[in-house]
Amino acid sequence: MLFSLRGPFLAMYVCVCRAVTENEVHDCIAAGAKSARQIRDTTGAGGDCASCVRKICAILKRSEELATA
Repeated sequence: MLFSLRGPFLAMYVCVCRAVTENEVHDCIAAGAKSARQIRDTTGAGGDCASCVRKICAILKRSEELATA
């Protein structure tokens, strides 16, 4: 179990190759990342087998929808 300022939680991995969690992706988006490439450059997610790129794009899209709602 991981701990953060938000309390204990179970980490959901977006990228198994680089052990990047959903929270790390959300942190990148909060810091200004607007594309899967920017998230890859920051975390490494999507840089190996790239099977996580769809999930990263879905997270980005959902974040954009929430920001405009």
